[in-house]
Amino acid sequence: MVVNAFAAKSAAATESAPAPLHPPKESQPLRLLACGSVDDGKSTLIGRLLWDTKAVTDDQAQALARDARAAQNDLGLPDFALLLDGLQAEREQGITIDVAYRYFSTATRSYIVADTPGHEQFTRNMATGASTADLAVLLIDARTGLLPQTRRHATIAALMGIRQFVFAVNKMDLAGYDQGVFDQLAAEFREVAFGLGVSDVTAIPVSALKGENVVDAAAAMPWYRGPTLIEALDRAAIRSDQSGGFRFPVQRVARPDESFRGYQGTIAGGSVKPGDRVVVQPSGTVANVKKIVTFDLERNAAVAGDAVTLVLDRPLDIARGDMLVGVASPPMTGMDFDAELVALSSDGIAAGATYWLKAANRRTRVVVSPHRRLDLGSGRYEPADHLPMNGIGRARLSFGETAVFDAYGDNRTTGAFILIDPQTRNTVAGGMITGKSVSVGHLEPETGREQVILSMPRDLAEKIGTLEDFVRRRREVEILRGPADLLD
Repeated sequence: MVVNAFAAKSAAATESAPAPLHPPKESQPLRLLACGSVDDGKSTLIGRLLWDTKAVTDDQAQALARDARAAQNDLGLPDFALLLDGLQAEREQGITIDVAYRYFSTATRSYIVADTPGHEQFTRNMATGASTADLAVLLIDARTGLLPQTRRHATIAALMGIRQFVFAVNKMDLAGYDQGVFDQLAAEFREVAFGLGVSDVTAIPVSALKGENVVDAAAAMPWYRGPTLIEALDRAAIRSDQSGGFRFPVQRVARPDESFRGYQGTIAGGSVKPGDRVVVQPSGTVANVKKIVTFDLERNAAVAGDAVTLVLDRPLDIARGDMLVGVASPPMTGMDFDAELVALSSDGIAAGATYWLKAANRRTRVVVSPHRRLDLGSGRYEPADHLPMNGIGRARLSFGETAVFDAYGDNRTTGAFILIDPQTRNTVAGGMITGKSVSVGHLEPETGREQVILSMPRDLAEKIGTLEDFVRRRREVEILRGPADLLD
């Protein structure tokens, strides 16, 4: 039988294959996301990647051999998707429902890969996988081309701050290994990515089932001279949260006795050391870091990702949900913010609705007012006051108290949030802060003079004197030369 033949092949391969090489333990893994439409072959691609990098254990290989569906074709190859699709419903329906995380490594680095659902109904799970990824592998079927769901996934990945795309054109064997098909699809996707602000795109023609251009180069496509998938991953950059300003959302106040008061949490950005001056947001109180404590020792420094306890040089009124930030790089504070939203509930997001907003370790009430919705067909944002399920759009967030955020592009942790329905407790949307809201246009009733009131970021407001000088100079020139000359 084909299954038995495959079992023998897999056993022999396991015995003869060299042990996988592991990078140094201190190396940071690259987190990657695999996404695309239904039946494009995401799970098969990642399963093949695991197989060819020797990340499949003996018992997993034997389980594939025992499965009656393992003989997928005349090649006697296993159904690699079964390495990712662990739910019974996924195996029965042949689709991915939940996010499957797998780990593997090469001689260069280690990886954490998230295989995400392709069906529109499970878009929320795809957004979850994208929220922590450094790179997105977007897969399409060479025969069907770019679909709306492909565009939706690319848009969500870009909104989630992913700036490295690998565009894998799968099933090239079923498209006759046609270079023209690949070139056209690659050009179409690069145009989509460019519209999303992503310029780092590596397009690769692959056959996930046959393993062509996954780990090994494809002899059937001699016209392609670019990297294989694993080579592209080995060259990718890992996003670092250590280069920005210091951010420390307080998760818990530790007070074991009267002699100790510490603030516990995980550093969300930048770095800190004893003696650094920090600001408590939103209160604005300033203090110095006295000690950095972990469960077994004191440290002389800590960076993003470290879970620590900070001891300050003075007792302050700090509670869970407050944030300690660096003096030199403060976050944005205010009552109104602009954001990008991905609607995740069947009811969508209605204008003026009130939700709980959860960000980092704090939860506050917010009024959400959508005003733009993304048209996936044209790639443009159209006016809209409602976001349907899986809709992507822009909205204003209005708070009843001072809120503290970073732009999502600057810090994923302090710039991301979820919206929770206060009645059902269901998560209704995921969002990314883009900046503070700007209000323009106001009539001063006391004087009758029409004035424009601008609300702007602090660094821009500090330049207002320069703007006044500019207006004054323009008026002086107008008096000397006449208004017509200003049009030159």
